[in-house]
Amino acid sequence: MPSALGYVPGLTISIQVKDRKVSTAWYRDVMGFTFLYDLEDIGWCELATEVPGVNVGLSEVEKPQTGAGPVPTFGVKDIDAARKILESKGVRFDGQTMTIAGMVKLATLFDPDNNALMLFQDLSKH
Repeated sequence: MPSALGYVPGLTISIQVKDRKVSTAWYRDVMGFTFLYDLEDIGWCELATEVPGVNVGLSEVEKPQTGAGPVPTFGVKDIDAARKILESKGVRFDGQTMTIAGMVKLATLFDPDNNALMLFQDLSKH
């Protein structure tokens, strides 16, 4: 049953960063997101993920607040292969990939401002 709020397909995840240009390059070159636009006057830009309707917005602030709040979690086909690619690009991970048998594999990684992101691989369909 739809809510009375009238949601539409689409989600923008807003992430605080110290240097929008550096972070844009990281999310584009490392995570493979597609640059959409940059609004220099308000310190905001957006990139599209491969998930239909899901964008990442980068909000440039003097002192990014990291370490608390929601953690964007992106599904991948093969988490081990994705992790190897990201590690080859110098991405820092928080420990080993965690496996919950018959359910999911999870790996936490960090962007240049120490914002946590996660990858997941669904094991329930195999």
